[in-house]
Amino acid sequence: MKKIKVAVFFGGCSSEYHVSLESAYSVLQNLNPRKYDVFPIGISQSGKWFYFTGNTELIKNDRWQNERDCIPAILSPNREKHQLILFSGSKPETIALDAAFPVMHGKYGEDGTLQGYIEMTGIPLVGCGVLSSALCMDKNRAHKLASLAGVSVPKSLCIQVSYDRQQAAAFAECAGYPIFVKPVKAGSSYGVTRAEDISSLFSAIDTAFSYDNEVIIEEAIDGFEVGCAVMGYEKLTVGEVDEIELSGGFFDYTEKYTLMSSTIYVPARIPKETAERIKETAKTLYRALGCCGFARVDLFLTPEGKLFFNEINTIPGFTEHSRFPGMMKAAGLPFSKLLDTLILAAIDNNRLTF
Repeated sequence: MKKIKVAVFFGGCSSEYHVSLESAYSVLQNLNPRKYDVFPIGISQSGKWFYFTGNTELIKNDRWQNERDCIPAILSPNREKHQLILFSGSKPETIALDAAFPVMHGKYGEDGTLQGYIEMTGIPLVGCGVLSSALCMDKNRAHKLASLAGVSVPKSLCIQVSYDRQQAAAFAECAGYPIFVKPVKAGSSYGVTRAEDISSLFSAIDTAFSYDNEVIIEEAIDGFEVGCAVMGYEKLTVGEVDEIELSGGFFDYTEKYTLMSSTIYVPARIPKETAERIKETAKTLYRALGCCGFARVDLFLTPEGKLFFNEINTIPGFTEHSRFPGMMKAAGLPFSKLLDTLILAAIDNNRLTF
């Protein structure tokens, strides 16, 4: 059987560069070599593109950038060719690709920019496209669309660099402390602070502005976070709902990647009827924000059983122990089979669309 040629993108220019290395390593380790010819495309933190030919362990340890294993590369913009171009000698070499799989988080990888480039080439894209990627990365606009879709959202105020300090303080006072301050376009909880009072509010805003030129001040919801993995195009498949139990604080970067004082339960310890309601809400949000391929929908569940939208991750963590693969595994889809399903669905959808 002819092997499927798939380019897996990793790294990038965002603060989530190292998170991408972990995710991409797991994806590369779990793609069946009898079924796929895999072409890892590393993007350095300065924005250089390379076809990486070395041991995948070097990706995990961030030692992949070296002259021996890296060949400068780029995707051809010619939609008829679907080619990866390698600049390894006096004459460029080309490799025909069947799919492109971005395993990148944050700016220039998850925000629609790379997705737009891949879509221009005509290569089947694994995951969400330009519009949904950009919308889901933007917490302010995503919340507005979620509200229009009939899903409750936390009260929030979006501010720019030249913001009115009195307006920010008045909103926080009205919403009530503690309150969350977040960069509008960042992931993995980078730049997110839980402000306990007005004295910490403005330092939290300064921290958030170091990651983005827009900041959202958001009401803290009394409840806990639940998530739902969704995949597909017209027909959607959902994983089991998961639940995050915190012993204190919030699910920040450290907790997300170490689980030092938190626990993730999948399936969530909630009534079946509540889990079904979460799944239906997740599908509503997935469609409302134009998602396709796959995404993880995060919500808050209050003690009264009310759901609030938190965010959608269009490229969630992809290690074997990450939430998205964990939810799909609990629904009967192991990691390697999950990757197969995502790649083949992207190729099939591309044939139908174009």
